[in-house]
Amino acid sequence: MSDLTTKTALVTGASRGIGRAIARQLAAKGALIAVHYGSNAAAARETVALIEKCGGCAFSVHAELGVPGDVERLFSGLEQGLRDHIGDLRLDILVNNAATTARTGVRPEEVTPAEFGHMFAVNAEAPFFIVQRALGLLSDGGRIINISSGLTRSADPAQIPYAMSKGALEQLSLHFARHLAPRGITVNSVIPGLTDNGGPAFGTPEVVERLAQISAFKRVGEAVDVADVVVFLATDEARWITGSFLDATGGALLG
Repeated sequence: MSDLTTKTALVTGASRGIGRAIARQLAAKGALIAVHYGSNAAAARETVALIEKCGGCAFSVHAELGVPGDVERLFSGLEQGLRDHIGDLRLDILVNNAATTARTGVRPEEVTPAEFGHMFAVNAEAPFFIVQRALGLLSDGGRIINISSGLTRSADPAQIPYAMSKGALEQLSLHFARHLAPRGITVNSVIPGLTDNGGPAFGTPEVVERLAQISAFKRVGEAVDVADVVVFLATDEARWITGSFLDATGGALLG
């Protein structure tokens, strides 16, 4: 694949898990990375350090999403970082990865309006306004990549609000793809399946073995498996793909 030298990228929720892997893989291709985080500053600094250790360039940006003023705080930090590193307010790649999930074991009957609203605020509303705010910075021929979920294609009653919010994110990809096509900007969704994001469950061999059976390959996905799909969409080789979703579930949706 073509490299991303001279490109700039904002990856939301990049302090750990899939977001960190995306940031590292984009940086490995040469992009300058804005590592967004919501609360864990130490983890974001670690992501930046890992990128720099491998010869890449990155800086961290803090903004809690889903609260008033979130997008302006995010772009204030992003623009300052871009000025410091390249002396220009140019963004080439936007990856909407940050998300919040449901409480474990919550039945649909137990979901509160506050929980539902917060999930949509972080998972759907924030990405919309991040894209909206980014339009003035995005280069013609740029890339917007939204990280959705396999739960938009399979049923789990404990995850209804989360799946609904990710479904809304996929609609954002579809309609912005049409809107931004005249500028050569592609907009796509990537759909991960069960992926080891460093959470406690993935440290339990019995749990991992059970989850592995969902994939056609009989293993749990690694964050880099998803990140490499995102990197492909960010390159020139993916210039003819837009308004699409790429299944990165390891065949979990094959049935």
